[in-house]
Formats: sequence, C-alpha cells, structure tokens
Amino acid sequence: MTSPKHYDLVIYGGTSAAVTAAVQAKRSGKTVTIVCPETHLGGLSSGGLGYSDTGEKEVIGGLSREFYHRVWQHYDSQEAWQWEEKEAYGNVGQSTPAIDPEKKTMWIFEPHVAEQVFEEWIAEYEIPVHRDEWLDREDGVVKEGRKIVSIRTLSGQVYHGRMFIDASYEGDLMASAGVDYHVGRESNATYGETWNGVQTGVLHHNHHFGVLDQAVSPYRIPDDPSSGLLPLIHNEAPGEFGAADHRIQAYCYRMCMSCHPDNRVPFPKPDDYNPDTYALLARIFQAGWTAIFNKFDPIPNLKTDTNNHGPFSSDYIGMNYDYPDGSYATRQAIIEAHTKYQQGLLYFLSNDSQVPEAIRQQMQEYGLAADEFVDNGNWPHQLYIREARRMIGEFVTTENELLKRRTTPQSIGMGSYPLDSHNTQRYITAEGHVQNEGDIGIYMNGPYQIPYGSLVPKRAQCCNLVVPVCVSSSHIAFGSIRMEPVFMILGQSAATAAALAMDHEICVQDVPYDQLSQQLLDQGQVLEFETPACDEALQTF
Repeated sequence: MTSPKHYDLVIYGGTSAAVTAAVQAKRSGKTVTIVCPETHLGGLSSGGLGYSDTGEKEVIGGLSREFYHRVWQHYDSQEAWQWEEKEAYGNVGQSTPAIDPEKKTMWIFEPHVAEQVFEEWIAEYEIPVHRDEWLDREDGVVKEGRKIVSIRTLSGQVYHGRMFIDASYEGDLMASAGVDYHVGRESNATYGETWNGVQTGVLHHNHHFGVLDQAVSPYRIPDDPSSGLLPLIHNEAPGEFGAADHRIQAYCYRMCMSCHPDNRVPFPKPDDYNPDTYALLARIFQAGWTAIFNKFDPIPNLKTDTNNHGPFSSDYIGMNYDYPDGSYATRQAIIEAHTKYQQGLLYFLSNDSQVPEAIRQQMQEYGLAADEFVDNGNWPHQLYIREARRMIGEFVTTENELLKRRTTPQSIGMGSYPLDSHNTQRYITAEGHVQNEGDIGIYMNGPYQIPYGSLVPKRAQCCNLVVPVCVSSSHIAFGSIRMEPVFMILGQSAATAAALAMDHEICVQDVPYDQLSQQLLDQGQVLEFETPACDEALQTF
C-alpha cells in the first residue's frame, strides 16, 4: 500500500457530474481528486448518449452549458467532419437546432468528442484522476462520528479528504458510509404521488404491446400455456396497481452506429448466440410491427445514438434487479449479460430469416462505428444505469415538486425533462397476452427546481458528503432528474456547497443558502424559471 493521499475534496465516480464537480472545486481554490472504477470519464455522456436529453435548454447553465459550448467549438471546425460534410448535417436537433449560433452551443455529438472535452478539462485544471480504483465497499470507508475521514480502494490506495462527493451512478460511497437509500419503486401512497409504484394498464410512449394491431401470445405455441413461455417474459404477477416493488428501470447500451461504408464494423455474433432469445421479437414482426428504426437518432459524421424503441428492443427488461446492491462480480455478470443480449439482438436483426427482409437489408447498412470505443471492440464502455440506489436525504424530491404542486426549497439547479421511466417488467395479462409495464412519460408545464436538501444525507448520518447523482428523490421524480445535463449542473452545485462548508468549517447541511445561491448564480447556474403549476390533465408521450 502506498502512502495516503490528502485532498480538500475527494470525488468518487467517473461520471459527467464528477468532472464538473472537480472543475468547480479547482475554480474554488480547493485541492481535489477523482477516484473511479472507470478508465473513461464522462459516464453516459461519453458512453454513447450523444443525442442529449436536454429538455428546455434555457435552464442549463454553468459548467453544464460550458460543456455544450465546447462541443460546439469542436464542431465549428471543418476538421471535425471526417465522414460527413458539415453543411450536410445542418441543424439536426430534437425540438430546437443542434447548432445554436447565438449561444454557441451544440447538444448532439459523437462519444469520443464528449470524452475529449472532459479530458481537456481534466488536463486544463491539472486534476489528478485515479482510474480503475474500486471502493472497498465492505470496510473501505473510515468515519469518525458523522464525518468521513478517508476511503480505501481494493488496490489498497487510501484517500483522505475534508469533504467527499459520491458522483457514481450506483451510490457505492453513499451506501458504504451508512447513508439511507432506496432501491425500487415506492408506492404512490408513500409520497402522495400518482406515477410511482406498479403502473399496470398505463401505456405511454410506444414501448408496449398496445402499439400492435393484435394481441401477442406469450406461449411457444400461441394460446397454449402447456407449451411453455417464450424467453424474456416473467411468469409472475405484476403487482397491485400503485404498490411498491423492487423493480427498477431497464438498462441498455446507447449504441453508436455508422452507415458510412468506410467507418463501420459488422455487428459481431456473440459467443453462445441463440436466436431463440429473440423469438418474441419475431412474433412482433409477424404482427406487422415495422418501427424498428425510430430511435436511430442522427449524430454527426453519419453516426447514430441508437436507443430502445418499441415493445421489444435494446432494453433488457427485468434483468437488472440485482445490480444496485450487487457485488462487483454480480454487477459484472449483469453487464456481460446485457452486452450479449444487445449484441445478439443486432446480429438477429441483421441476419435472421424471421426478420422481414426490408428490415434486414436496412440493418445491414449499419455497423458499429469503427472510430468509437476503439479499445473496447467498438462497443460502448458504459451501460446505461438509468436507476440504481437513490439516497433518502434531508429532503426527498417527488413528482409533487416537479409538477409544482408544492414549493421547492433552496434551489441549486433546474431540470425540465418529462417524468420518464423505462419499462420494469414484461408479464402476462389476465387475458393471457404479453405486456410491458413501468414505462411512464408525462410532460410537465415547464422546468422545475431541484432542492439542496436532496443532495445531502440526513444530518445524523453523515456531515461531509454530497451526492449529486443518486439524489434523494422518488423513483418517478428521478426519472426526470437523471438526465446528463442535470447531473453536470448538480455536480457543480455539489462542489460549490462542499467548498463553502470547508470555508466555514461546518457540516454540508448547514451551508448558508444565501451564500450558496449567490455563488451559483455568479457561476451562471439557473435557479428559477417562471412557469405555472401543472393541473391534473397532464399530457403523456
């Protein structure tokens, strides 16, 4: 074991929030390090999610907005357009142009460009990053009373800090420090919500079997239960409507594909590939579904950010329940299973005769982008951990704050994406048909505030930890908060609060909000945005 390392602020995790927190700490004059299991920084922002879920861009400020400005600077150069003419790409965007000349931001980008921006920040601010360092979750967190003194990784490295930030997707530091958290869906009754808990019969988005003109039987021989279930259908009751359960949003990889003949790699056939895994998808095709390409969202240089779409897609529904609290070995097995499933799906769509010929031919025009994830077989290095642990902190943010039914105290940033949960299970209905459950999409009437209390643990549990990713929120509220631009906002706010706590030698729960909010405003953060409260006639998507 080497000598312990001492810093003002120790950040655990390699996400986008970790980077903005570290940059802000240096801007605040503090010594800081990032300690992370990852070898690549940026989480999903550099891991394939290039078609940013921005919501209303007016409330994206501070370092988060600076990130998208630096992306714009990259693409403003002709040299950035190797596989596509800059002018041909144009203003492709979600609801507003991707390229905004007035504000000089660009919201859609290639994975390696995002990683480059993060690494340039790290180099510019001379931030030490200790990669491939895994927290010893059993006894690697040393506390004196309510204060974390140091953390130790499995390699034996020890990092002392005055303050700590858990910026991981999993919340491992938070959990190991004895902070309360929740996994799964709370009941609607827990926080007086509508869109939490089991949501059987609720069919939002288009990721359910209601998009088909005919019901689909879950059995190998249609309508014959004695023939056995098709793969990837759960043979258990879905639960009572509105009730709590252990289920979490499905995970997937956001895949970066290329349709340029000189920059694509054929989809690999995974070891132990079994086309029977996709028998339900073949039945969906038989029912006439053809919308397979609706989420091949275009990013620069003839690439895609390909996401889940439809009743059977890249989401590996129900196969991640053990991930949040699982050991490193358990999580790795789940990650490998998701990789095998999703690579097999691409191979099936490109080659199997059960897939309509028109779809096969179009799939064969794509491949993995040859110039992305070059050290990982062109496969994304980050699984989309849409939800894992969520802290139960000083304040629990719920749909009631997001929908502005209740006032949000002490705003330290804003979000605006709709309430958004992916499916949590695939089950058999009372009528004997297959159906997905858990996918929720609710538009809100404008942006909402995120309270400081949702970033800090309960006072009695830890006094020098801030948590900007696994924030204290309900399942459905987290479904909106969990967007990458928001994580960058919260990372910066977390570091600002930690610096103030150090300056005043106080607990993070006692940071003076008037000073915190003023510093955040000085940094360009957006803390309020005038919008009316939502009524009950909410629009779904």
